[in-house]
Amino acid sequence: MSEYAKARELGEQAREKEWTRPSFAKQLFLGDFRLDLVRPAPVPAEEAAKRGEEFVRAVRRFLDAHVDPAEIERTAQVPDEVVKGLAGLGAFGITIGEEYGGLGLPYLYYCRTLMLVGSYCPALATLLSAHQSIGVPQPLKLFGTEEQKREFLPRCARGEISAFLLTEPDVGSDPARLSTTAVRDGDEYVLDGVKLWTTNGVVADLLVVMARTGEKVSAFVVEADTPGITVQRRNAFMGLRGIENGVTEFRQVRVPARNLIGREGQGLKIALTTLNTGRLSLPATCAGNAKWAVKIAREWGNARVQWGRSVGRHEAVATKISFIAATAYALEAVCDLTSRMADDQRNDIRIEAALAKLYASEMAYQVLDELVQIRGGRGYESAESLAARGERGVPAEQMLRDSRINRIFEGSSEIMRLLITREAVDAHLSAAGELIDPDASPQARARALRRAGAFYARWLPTLVAGTGNLPTSYAGFGPLAHHLRYVERTSRKLARSLFYGMSRWQGRLEHRQAFLGRIVDVGAELFAMTAACVRAEEDAADLGRRPYELADTFCRQARRRADALFARLWDNSDSADVRLARYVLDGRYGFLEEGVLDPSIEGPWVGAPEGGENIRRKIT
Repeated sequence: MSEYAKARELGEQAREKEWTRPSFAKQLFLGDFRLDLVRPAPVPAEEAAKRGEEFVRAVRRFLDAHVDPAEIERTAQVPDEVVKGLAGLGAFGITIGEEYGGLGLPYLYYCRTLMLVGSYCPALATLLSAHQSIGVPQPLKLFGTEEQKREFLPRCARGEISAFLLTEPDVGSDPARLSTTAVRDGDEYVLDGVKLWTTNGVVADLLVVMARTGEKVSAFVVEADTPGITVQRRNAFMGLRGIENGVTEFRQVRVPARNLIGREGQGLKIALTTLNTGRLSLPATCAGNAKWAVKIAREWGNARVQWGRSVGRHEAVATKISFIAATAYALEAVCDLTSRMADDQRNDIRIEAALAKLYASEMAYQVLDELVQIRGGRGYESAESLAARGERGVPAEQMLRDSRINRIFEGSSEIMRLLITREAVDAHLSAAGELIDPDASPQARARALRRAGAFYARWLPTLVAGTGNLPTSYAGFGPLAHHLRYVERTSRKLARSLFYGMSRWQGRLEHRQAFLGRIVDVGAELFAMTAACVRAEEDAADLGRRPYELADTFCRQARRRADALFARLWDNSDSADVRLARYVLDGRYGFLEEGVLDPSIEGPWVGAPEGGENIRRKIT
């Protein structure tokens, strides 16, 4: 079996195969616009909402009084007293149940907290989210035993920091290459290996470690001060300078067998399932970034005058301000809707959460890039430099740098598109997968042919016409009704396009990643449009027509993007791009590299530090 096939098989074994609950996004990719699954958006219980609002206000007061984002950026460290202050508020146990010492708040308020913190200090938001979204609390909530929950969750809620350790120097999104091992030795496992980019790893008290147990991967809770664990160095990045991210080595580290999470071999399933809701922290911080950008764009757009009027009144800048404001509204709507669905638990949100992460991280970066452009030279200048020469220290360039990682961690945008595609085509593979499987037997192909015939005989006619063709549909949304009709029509067009792609490329479709990426990006636009319209309808009760104006402009912009993506499905340079890339890799164009000098520091492309003292530190 090839390395690619092994990785693919391992991924298939890890993913959730059953759909026991409905999924709005899954149906959207099938051309079935189930607005009833998201409207009205679920609302938290009154008591939980009251506690959530009070907590968000308390965090806001604490940030305003005790946190200096400029200091964190300058010193590249979150002060210990800030960590302890947030722990005292309960910010490290927002979604941990009250029976385990946490606040037990809905995801909605966890995300609103991260939106607030992320708008003020993204590094601090990363500390909180890495601890709760992918650190010890979430895996134990989903897969831990009662004994594990009672042992570790109260510690996490009190502020003992946790970290998630999966990535290795030679392992990114390909878990088949994982080399860290866990070997059973009586009542213990012995861990050996090196983990890279361990966010919170330098200051963590508890670790979730993914290690190979035989041919499969398992997950363990590990005490960070266990003998044999060495934090070899702290990494530095272009942004998020305050995060404590390191390289962690395990050398004959003995871990009690009772610290195994779930069963042996469930590690990747635990990681993927954890991220179904854990990924919601990123859309929250992205929405916070975008909402902050609206404030700065408005104030600067009015204050800066060029050629006789404020720059915001010039069309070239006005279109950027419009994009920033409309997108900020949509990102908050996407985050709000998805977190409410996570709380409600009536829907399977694995695709929605992935779409929210992908869309928010891409769009928020564009928003911040446009903000830097609007600010001109001041956008490129650091806040500290601006303040030193007597101007308002707006950290636009820092926010842009900080947000760049959102398109990479917890699944890069490219990997997210592939994960979403796999879930989106699940119904097709269930019906006809063996027809395109070269290893399938004739009998299996015959059975698949019968299943496929029955499935497509029912499904394909539903893509011809729908409520989006009726001019009176969705009238309750007023000026937004025509956008929802567009979403319904376009979801059917999207499903037809995916079917055409499957028919054309069959088993080779999984390698047509540019095509599949555009399919996913169209689905993300449709999901965001739906969320914005649902949110505007709800907001209008208190805010009148203003939410409709924001949602209408966003939907107009989103439709243009979706239409452009459709045009590129079949008219593109993908084949030429792949061919040219192969030539580049083969060295055909070496002459292009002449006349330059490479400032890179010499060293291997993939490596790990050797030895060195343990730089782990405790928050005191």
